[in-house]
Amino acid sequence: MLIVNTETIAGYRIVESLGLVKGNTIRAKHIGKDLIAGLRQIVGGEIKEYTELQTEARNEVILRMENDAGRLGADAVVTVRFVTSPVMAAAAELVAYGTAVKIEKN
Repeated sequence: MLIVNTETIAGYRIVESLGLVKGNTIRAKHIGKDLIAGLRQIVGGEIKEYTELQTEARNEVILRMENDAGRLGADAVVTVRFVTSPVMAAAAELVAYGTAVKIEKN
């Protein structure tokens, strides 16, 4: 399945719009890794524990969005966007959403 953040897909034309699809997750790091991340914040540099958390969350929401689109019979998802929002201390929700479509090669 093609997943893009554009309104069109080069070499294809959209023949049917199937509606909004989404995937979401709420993630928090293990307290031990959260403490390590806090120490990294003091000395500066990349906080690898949070980078890893966001990467895992992004992969999960894309998969969930793709599954949602698959249930509608979509070939692709266009105009994909990501939104992150805090839920509580050290936990955040990540949502991916887009429009499920059927496509044909030009």
